[in-house]
Amino acid sequence: MSATPSADIRLPGDPPGGPRALWVWGIGVAVYFVAVTFRTSLGVAGIDAAHRFDINASALSSFSILQLLVYAGMQIPVGLLVDRWGTRRVLLLGILLFTAGQFGFALSSAYGTALAFRALLGCGDAMTFIAVLRLGARWFPARRGPMIAQVAALIGMSGNLVTTLVLARVLETFGWTPTFAGSAAGGFVILLLVIFFLRDQPEGHESPSVPKGGDSGHGPGTGYIRRQIGAAWREPGTRAGMWVHFTCQFPGMVFLLLWGMPFLVEAQGLGKSTAGELLTLVVVSNMCCGLVYGQVIARHHAARTPLVLGTVSATAVAWAATLAWPGQAPMWLLVLLCVVLGACGPGSMIGFDFARPANPPERHGTASGIVNMGGFTASMTTLFAVGVLLDLTGGNFRIAFACVFVLQALGLLQFARLRGRAVRRERERVVASRVEAVHVPV
Repeated sequence: MSATPSADIRLPGDPPGGPRALWVWGIGVAVYFVAVTFRTSLGVAGIDAAHRFDINASALSSFSILQLLVYAGMQIPVGLLVDRWGTRRVLLLGILLFTAGQFGFALSSAYGTALAFRALLGCGDAMTFIAVLRLGARWFPARRGPMIAQVAALIGMSGNLVTTLVLARVLETFGWTPTFAGSAAGGFVILLLVIFFLRDQPEGHESPSVPKGGDSGHGPGTGYIRRQIGAAWREPGTRAGMWVHFTCQFPGMVFLLLWGMPFLVEAQGLGKSTAGELLTLVVVSNMCCGLVYGQVIARHHAARTPLVLGTVSATAVAWAATLAWPGQAPMWLLVLLCVVLGACGPGSMIGFDFARPANPPERHGTASGIVNMGGFTASMTTLFAVGVLLDLTGGNFRIAFACVFVLQALGLLQFARLRGRAVRRERERVVASRVEAVHVPV
């Protein structure tokens, strides 16, 4: 029997959900959709960027590495801000930053300037997903958590679909500046929706207030920050979730964010249009897998671990077969690889399903930040390693992509070490939640 406090009972004070919840949550997800579109826009423009800024593979990878470095470094601060400020203010700040970053990137002609604007974009992007997760938790019943999170990720991933289907063609037709500057207009539209329509939570379901003062002579909020991070980190479910995110997300992220197009065009001899179609397949597979994973976990919480292990194993096998194939891989194998890479995103989302039941609502933002930091740290590391190895080996993608297996092994070992403790703690919380549900009048 599965054990989770969110799947089996409705707790006192659970938000009601309903059409208004869908509307408000949908605005938050639209922000994430725009952020993903901006984040992944370089994935179809990597070759153009190398020519525009006259840079090699290592320098090209620096765009995505810096963006992800900022993103990963911002996760815990953003989680703390979401818990303290609420969703609306964090999303507004995020929109302003990633829109300015995308617009500045459009106008940049020097490598250093473009790098700075890409970092600004990463800072704004970092403020979206954790805020959207908290928005869903504040507007929908807890038992809907896994499905709501997967659907949010699915809709966000459709921003990647816009990148591969639309932005790539616009870039080829109109060029660099009109494409990136024109896409930045989406940021201004979503800013207005958030200002006028988004609310942090339904009336009567306000989250517990956060203490404003500090302690022991430290600055305001110092004690709160230390307590939040420490309490979230001590939960084995938070750390297990972080390693799930670390292990599952990065192969698909690295492929879509930067190195998929060069690999398919330069190593596999495909045309840009065919390579773009394969990148689109990764996105479509991601969306389909997200729906399946969300439904399965919402109904069978014990399926989390098999789904994680299955996703990682399938990814490793598909990559090994592709890299070991003599010469260029056949199209059927490349299609299989792209379908499997599509499961990486939904697999990484299972990390939040380990952290969510391990932490109370007022700590969800901080815990989600810790989890989200895992996958983006792995992605950043792999982006850098692939770029360096390509330069050292004269463009040998077989050797460069072999670093994927090292990070997968590290992540699986850490998850195996923490999973048992995380599950035991969840069972203890199930008992406590049932007792509270019986004794607290609704």
